[in-house]
Amino acid sequence: MIKPIGSDELQPRFVYDVAEHEKLSKEAESLPSVVISSQAAANAVMLGGGYFNPLKGYMNVADAMGAAETMTLTDGSFFPVPVLCLLENADAIGDAKRIVLRDPNVDGNPVIAIMDVNAIEEVSDAQMETMTEKVYRTTDPEHPGVQAFNTQGQIAVSGPIQVLNFSYFQTEFPDTFRTAVEIRNEIAEHGWNKVVAFQTRNPMHLAHEELCHMAMDRLGCDGLVIHMLLGKLKEGDIPAPVRDAAIRKMVEVYFPPNSAMVTGYGYDMLYAGPREAVLHAYFRQNMGATHFIVGRDHAGVGDYYGDFDAQTIFDEEVPEGAMEIEIFMADHTAWSKKLNKVVMMREVDDHTKDDFVLLSGTKVREMLGNGEAPPKEFSRPEVAKILIDYYQSL
Repeated sequence: MIKPIGSDELQPRFVYDVAEHEKLSKEAESLPSVVISSQAAANAVMLGGGYFNPLKGYMNVADAMGAAETMTLTDGSFFPVPVLCLLENADAIGDAKRIVLRDPNVDGNPVIAIMDVNAIEEVSDAQMETMTEKVYRTTDPEHPGVQAFNTQGQIAVSGPIQVLNFSYFQTEFPDTFRTAVEIRNEIAEHGWNKVVAFQTRNPMHLAHEELCHMAMDRLGCDGLVIHMLLGKLKEGDIPAPVRDAAIRKMVEVYFPPNSAMVTGYGYDMLYAGPREAVLHAYFRQNMGATHFIVGRDHAGVGDYYGDFDAQTIFDEEVPEGAMEIEIFMADHTAWSKKLNKVVMMREVDDHTKDDFVLLSGTKVREMLGNGEAPPKEFSRPEVAKILIDYYQSL
């Protein structure tokens, strides 16, 4: 199986030993604590599950700036985005060297992790602007990722963490949430050697389904991991439980047995386009995928990124040899009226736009809200039914 990044074995920050977990939970009762941001909590979940291997905790400002500017930390290792714990103030910490981080997304703010405090630093306005510009390619406060990043505070608390729970993800998505450790184990149990991963924050229409089949066929993969984001999204995106149900139905009906896994990870969407595509590839290697599909406007939002910026970044900006995972670069896929099948649009140069079945997201939502299924060339009827039921319940 493909090795994780930066180590021979995954080094998840979750405390699996029962006695140690109990001891730390007891210790937490006497430590100073802070309620962290949703983005910082999501970072803890990803560190806990081994997705951010070999990171041991939150970056200091120098490492965060290195990740933002060159994807290289001060020790020379590779990481594509800053992994920060930003606070509005650190008054509750004082001079404590060990603190409790509390979950903002669960009632009662339970302990999510214990941190050894290496540094408490103020991030300057100029540093925040540089990180924002480098990661998101914009400083527009209307960009949902920019807004989330810049409203956490500017006090960075850094140091290694020991994770004690996976926030709401394990309880709300028990059948879908998986750590990188668990996915590696499941890949081994399936006996898969070549595995392609597909990222989604949306239900999968026919074109997405066929793109996965295309990638598996062309790469000679024996397994597919459909890996959906389960964390916070922007307003208007379809909630994770609905998306989960729709994707599971599609796999059940249209994929051969033992060929596809439906899983999810606990992270908030950054909408950072190219840079987020690199992060997606990073943690897919850590979970055991050998290949990763990057399509048109991957992880984008609005008009902030070019259609294929999330593909060219791998050749133009990612340090050579940083990752072993291979990128399957896909074009927009759609149903060809001429060929009566889904195709990659760049591969059929005798087609005009009118030769494809293309529907805007607005049009699809309108149809579903009216109880009308999109055409079979766009969406599987079983998937459309689940989405119609959701939209009509609003």
